[in-house]
Amino acid sequence: MAAAPLPAPPAAAPAATGTAAAATVALLLLVRWRTNALAWGLSRLVRGPRALGAVPGLRFARVLGCGRHGGFGLAPGLDHQGLIGFFDDESSARAFADGAIAGAYRAHAGESLTLLLRATASRGSWSGATLAQSAAAEPGAPMAALTRAAIRPRHAARFWRHAPATHEALARAPGCRLAVGLGEAPLLRQATFSLWDGAAAMDAYARSGAHQAAIAGAYREGWFGESMFVRFAPVSIEGQWHGRQYT
Repeated sequence: MAAAPLPAPPAAAPAATGTAAAATVALLLLVRWRTNALAWGLSRLVRGPRALGAVPGLRFARVLGCGRHGGFGLAPGLDHQGLIGFFDDESSARAFADGAIAGAYRAHAGESLTLLLRATASRGSWSGATLAQSAAAEPGAPMAALTRAAIRPRHAARFWRHAPATHEALARAPGCRLAVGLGEAPLLRQATFSLWDGAAAMDAYARSGAHQAAIAGAYREGWFGESMFVRFAPVSIEGQWHGRQYT
């Protein structure tokens, strides 16, 4: 389930803040499987959210594949995977992060990174699930972004033509600490997660040439049947990813 970097909505557009009924906290678990754990990891992908069972406070979950090396592109990275969940509250998300399911992921991983996130702005939905704004953006503080889209099949070729240039721009964007390409389904259900030094760096990338061109095409031509864009204030970041330690 390879992934391409997705264009975010124009930075100047107003962001919806969700509703009181929406989940308030997101948890993202990224893993790079050990070689002898690839079969176990692939079984998580096949079983999807069903493997989680009943988790207190969990409103929504998806098990996500990655592009090669956890990046972007059509080639899948079978040794990289993501698990995302939307929770009612922080205590439920922390209980899951410290529990048996997340622990089993880490036990099979050569590297793992767990991020607990509160939305500072949220627009759209993911298979009907939404996130409510539950934090204020602080000037100069680290920020994260999630962009997810269900790509209309007739626009898939146009979307993927923009992927290489957008990927290159993201990889060299000043202030980008982490960027991961995630896919819920091959070619048509894609997501991008990125972590930034702050909102200024994120906005500068959003207005850059390759990304701006993708934005214009996506919203002018209606590439997406459903989309979601969320800005986050990280609550906690723990673990290691691609050799870098996060705390």
